[in-house]
Amino acid sequence: MLPRQPAYCPGTVGRTSAERWNTERKDKTMEKQISAPIDKKTAEELTAGDYVYITGTIYTARDAAHKRMKETLDRGEALPFDIKGQMIYYMGPSPAREGRQIGSAGPTTASRMDKYTPELLNLGLGAMIGKGKRSREVLDAVVRNKAVYFAAVGGAGALLSKCIQSSEVIAYEDLGTEAVRKLYVKDFPVIVVADSKGNNLYETAIEQYRKA
Repeated sequence: MLPRQPAYCPGTVGRTSAERWNTERKDKTMEKQISAPIDKKTAEELTAGDYVYITGTIYTARDAAHKRMKETLDRGEALPFDIKGQMIYYMGPSPAREGRQIGSAGPTTASRMDKYTPELLNLGLGAMIGKGKRSREVLDAVVRNKAVYFAAVGGAGALLSKCIQSSEVIAYEDLGTEAVRKLYVKDFPVIVVADSKGNNLYETAIEQYRKA
């Protein structure tokens, strides 16, 4: 179980219980604001357990899109976007309501992308956002490439969508909700799960729970 995380975008929704919890915490040293794309210096400064708010451009891709990207690389062709330093959010949104940029935008289970991820990290992928554990191969690639794996809050897709200010399909439109989208996000809340130093919050949180 991960530490509780605020599932809200500052300034976009009412004062939720998560926001009150976040405001009342005395130790704010683990909270950080970063920009996307992410550079290696920023990635190396993040530590498992940090609460992070992301502002900038990120891309969505789930397993069907990852399969397409793998096939593209196998043919020696270029990916639909320059992957160096980029963040991929494992998400396929629901249809957008009238007047909204995007529908519910909660994270997909990250392990579905594990077989494709080490190659993308080796090519320069800077960060991933999803939920759940990763394989040892992925975690090793995160360390080797000085990248980072974030978790977003599962079950909070409607709130997370409020952090998304624009959404544009840039590749694989025929995949529908699994098409690759370019998003602009503001204060998108995540927590660092696996950092570039080899720390894994899923492991440390369990150990802390056992000692409690």
